[in-house]
Parts: sequence; C-alpha cells; structure tokens
Amino acid sequence: MDIIEDFKVRARGKGFRVSLPEGRDDRIIQAARILRDEDLARPIVLGSPEQIEAAASKAGVHLDGGIETINPRTSRLLEVYAERYCRRREGITPAVARNIVRKPLFYGGMMVACGDADTAVGGVAAATSTLIQAGVLTVGLLPGIETPSSYFLMIIPDFLGEKEKPFIFADCAVNIDPTAEQLADIALASAVSARRILGEEPRVAMLSFSTQGSASAPSVEKVRKALAIARARESQLAIDGEFQADSALVPRVAAKKVKVPSSVAGKANVVVFPDLNSGNIAYKLTQYMAGAQAIGPFLQGFAKPITDLSRGATVEDIVATVVLTLGQLL
Repeated sequence: MDIIEDFKVRARGKGFRVSLPEGRDDRIIQAARILRDEDLARPIVLGSPEQIEAAASKAGVHLDGGIETINPRTSRLLEVYAERYCRRREGITPAVARNIVRKPLFYGGMMVACGDADTAVGGVAAATSTLIQAGVLTVGLLPGIETPSSYFLMIIPDFLGEKEKPFIFADCAVNIDPTAEQLADIALASAVSARRILGEEPRVAMLSFSTQGSASAPSVEKVRKALAIARARESQLAIDGEFQADSALVPRVAAKKVKVPSSVAGKANVVVFPDLNSGNIAYKLTQYMAGAQAIGPFLQGFAKPITDLSRGATVEDIVATVVLTLGQLL
C-alpha cells in the first residue's frame, strides 16, 4: 500500500473537517465531492452561492449530500471571527477585522484557529504568499518557530533497491535565501513534518556543495551556523551536515566522505536545501528525471495544519494533499 492510500485508510470515517476557501474553482468542487463520497473528510466550501454554483455546474457535480457551503460575507460567525481576530491583532478595529475575515482565505484560517475546521487547504487560485499571510495572521506559528516554510513529499519509485521510498524536501517553495536562523527554523519544522507524515524518526541532512569542511564559502558557513542553531534548540534531534547530497543519501558514499560518526550520513530521510534555487531545482529534477511523485508544497511551521496547493494542481493532487494534511492530526 502506498503512502497516500495508507493515509486514506487512516483518515476514512474520522469526520475531519476541511475548509476549502476557493469554492469558485471547479477542481475544488470535484475534490470536495470525492472527499465526501469516500468518507475521507467533511468538506466545507467557501465562496458566494453564485461562485460555488457556477463551479459545481462546470464540474458536473451535485453539492447535496454532505458538502457544506459557507458564504463568508454573510456567515453567522463573521462577527465572532472578527472579534477574535481583533483580540489576536493589536490595533485592529472591528470594522477592519470584519473586512479581513470576509475574505475566504482569512475566514478559512479563522475556522481552523477557532476549532470549527481541522485544516484549511487552498492555493489553486491564490498566491502562496497570500495564503501564508492568512495563516500567520489567523492560525499563527508553532512555539519557537518564526519562519513559515514548505516541504514536498517526494516518493522515489526505486531508490537503491527500495521501492516507493519517501523523503521530505525543504524548503522548495517559500524562502528564497534564508538566513542561518531561518534555515534552522526550516530544519526543525521539517523534522516535525517528517514525524507526522513519514511515521518514523527524522534524520535531517543540511545540504551544501561541501561535505563537513571539504570546501569553504559564505553559503557553506551559513549551513554550518544553521546546524549549530538547530542542534542547540533540539539537542535530541538526529541532524547533521554540512553534506553533499550523495553523502547524505548514499551509504557507500557517506562511508568514504564522512570521517566522523553520524546517525544521518547516508541515511537521511529529510533534506534541507540552503536556498530556494537549489531546493526548487532539485525537486523538479527528481520529479521528472527520476519519475518521482512530488506531493505538495505543504506549508509547515504553523500552530495548526494549513496547506498550499500549486496553481496547476489536479483534482487528484487536491485530494491527496488534503488527506496527507489530515494525516498530521492522526
């Protein structure tokens, strides 16, 4: 059973509620129908009745039978959410809060923050930066984490003889050139994600073009500093570096290149890239040249799970993303 099917089995019948803020998109409506019909989640679709009905008509989907719809602009909870938003954001007036919470992405975030939904999943029609802003201002970040980031779940069809091998790749979608402190945040958030998604203890490799001092450059020093910060904050975490990718992933290469004992070298299941250039290039090369499945990007570092979708996401991608996001709650 592959990882997505495994999470479907685990989520089925649990009654998790997922807020889908982009009800004007027919892919969202189709995904909501599948989620409900397969008893994977209770979808709550946000948008005006006209938008949702038009999207449902385009998708050829009936909305009756368990798909809840909410118009944030006229919701009975609008005033409640606006008042709670005011409490969270110092200096915001009730009128401004109402205008903010009327926006579906913010309304969906407040649903999660207030316990009226277990997660919110969006991004097929909104920029990642907008979704992150809504998440930070509604759900907030994990204690000790100041940097929202992202990861891809990469499933490699055949990795060193192991079939359907999963890895966490971070950060491939959000932070362009993170500082050492931000890179440490990304590494620690990725470890949390790995525990939830992979179901095993994370082994986090901080990647570079250098392996433990084989080269020197400002970018290498940044990775070393990030490693030191992460270790100081989470002393029990299996995290190591700086590693070239082969040293992190291939045991025979690690045996030659890594001269000190390491619980990560040659067996990493989480790889943290030094910047967005390397991360984004690496995941796309892996996806298309190795035939890997790239699921995500998932947002991480938030107090409660919220997730981004790519603009080109298929209905199947949306369903898989929702199921894996809900998997963080199991």
